[in-house]
Amino acid sequence: MLAEHFELIETIGLNLFFLFIFGFIGLSIHDVMNKNDVPKLGRLVVYFVLFLGCAGFIAKGIIQFIWESQGVG
Repeated sequence: MLAEHFELIETIGLNLFFLFIFGFIGLSIHDVMNKNDVPKLGRLVVYFVLFLGCAGFIAKGIIQFIWESQGVG
């Protein structure tokens, strides 16, 4: 295998790892909020902050892809 294949596999693995971690964090936060009877507004704020974290990683990936396709990175 060439080095570029290793980089591709590493990138895919890292993205899947982040997906798993954010999913696991979301499920654990959901469980804690259900056990502690958190009000709707509190749940909305917590899920919004979790979404912003995910959106940051997605935006980073899109920006990195665009820069690399243009030869910047």
